[in-house]
Amino acid sequence: MTTFKRDFTFNDNIIEVVARNVRKYRKMAGITQEQLATDIGISNDFLRRFETTFGKEGMSLNTLYKISIVLNISMDKFFIE
Repeated sequence: MTTFKRDFTFNDNIIEVVARNVRKYRKMAGITQEQLATDIGISNDFLRRFETTFGKEGMSLNTLYKISIVLNISMDKFFIE
């Protein structure tokens, strides 16, 4: 069976997009970093670093899922540029 390399375009800055959207949707919901961190069981400092370093801190899929539940938005919205 022959396989070939298909061409896809991947956004190398997708984590930055996610970080900006977490901040955007959190603010739209009127929730502070401290409250969101408490609601999902992470430190306020971790959430602050994630948002302000535009994702360089990194975040697990599980944490992002919890954020989507608290903010009442679907996870795909975090990935929209």
